[in-house]
Amino acid sequence: MSFAEYCAQLTRKSRSNFYYSFLVLSKEKREAIYAVYAFCRSVDDVADGKASAREKQLLLDDWKRELERCYKGNAQHPITAKLAHSLQRFPIPKEHFAELIAGVEMDLTHTRYATFGELYEYCYRVAGVVGLMCIEIFGYRNPKAREYAIALGVALQLTNIMRDLQGDAERDRIYLPQEDLARFGYREEELFQHAYTPAFIELMSFAGNRARQYFQQARHLLTEEDRRSLIAAEIMGAIYYRLLATIEGQRYRVFDRTITLPTSQKLWIALSIWARSRRRVVVR
Repeated sequence: MSFAEYCAQLTRKSRSNFYYSFLVLSKEKREAIYAVYAFCRSVDDVADGKASAREKQLLLDDWKRELERCYKGNAQHPITAKLAHSLQRFPIPKEHFAELIAGVEMDLTHTRYATFGELYEYCYRVAGVVGLMCIEIFGYRNPKAREYAIALGVALQLTNIMRDLQGDAERDRIYLPQEDLARFGYREEELFQHAYTPAFIELMSFAGNRARQYFQQARHLLTEEDRRSLIAAEIMGAIYYRLLATIEGQRYRVFDRTITLPTSQKLWIALSIWARSRRRVVVR
């Protein structure tokens, strides 16, 4: 199996919401994105593993060393070997990958976030910088694209936090800021007991409105000159925006099951946005 196929297989197997946005990319860009996604996913999986915090830190240290080898041209892992090849065409700053690892390291030491300011730092590291990596592959001309990528990444992560509330709690992690729980009078004990109360609905509505604000901010930052090159990012945003709307439409019943979109709906969103972008080109 080639390094490119290794990364592609890992991405396809995950069937993440991102996967459907990658389908509209050229082969070269798609393979580069697969390598970036495979790196990010593998690093993120360390935090969710069953190893001790010490063992997880050692694994992340290994990824740091492998990242250095990747940028020096002597990568040893199949993922970084493909990534190194893609970096020749799409020079993503190494600092973005280092920032991602630093964000995952926060999961080893942080199980709570006192304020949204603290949570934003985490969201920027594990999602905003991923957006910055992606746009270097997608291509852009306007510097606002970097602000767009960060805002969209934060919006996606805030949506993930709402969706994964139960799973995170099972790992003793609560990403909703403590100041928000206090604001609406919803206690940690209630969250662990899956208490579905009026206070919980108000808390989640507040969290959803915050995510929606970042989606809107991203929309305003996407300039017309970059709309076609950033179509994959638009698809990501549209799929997650629909996911947020579904969570809201189901009255935040995230304790009952993991709320997801059916594959057919994600494909429809991807195809409709792609078709719209083609029509825009024809009109011009």
